[in-house]
Amino acid sequence: MHVREAQISEIGPLATIWYDGWQDAHARILPVELAHLRTRESFKERLRVALPSVRVVGPANLPLGFCMLRGAELYQLYVSSQARGSGVAAALIVDAEARLSNSGVHTAWLACAIGNERAARFYEKCGWHRAGTVIEHLEVANGTFPLEVWRYEKCLSR
Repeated sequence: MHVREAQISEIGPLATIWYDGWQDAHARILPVELAHLRTRESFKERLRVALPSVRVVGPANLPLGFCMLRGAELYQLYVSSQARGSGVAAALIVDAEARLSNSGVHTAWLACAIGNERAARFYEKCGWHRAGTVIEHLEVANGTFPLEVWRYEKCLSR
């Protein structure tokens, strides 16, 4: 499965994947105040800013999933509902881990919403371990939103 750089023309389809995936995985388990801030437009704006760190799987302008890095963090990983179970997420996480390792990261981390059991099982299957819970200050339009999350870590040292 080919993982490639995201293109600016893909911001719309990527925002749809992110918005739909966020609604599916988080809307029922996170505070309603946060759900109101997670609009399709908010995801487009975040993608515009982070585009250089976004990698995708899928044909040009028809991405099936994406992954975004931020420092030592696997910051976002979303796959369209029709591509779940197809290996897209696995390809994206392998690519992300390689990019993190190649940039000198020894211990990568990610935040997972408490209660997102499907994602937690996937990360654990990929060798990540739950290191505990932390308060993350999530980016929102008017600043940050504090949220307790599971912190996962993975040693990338060879």
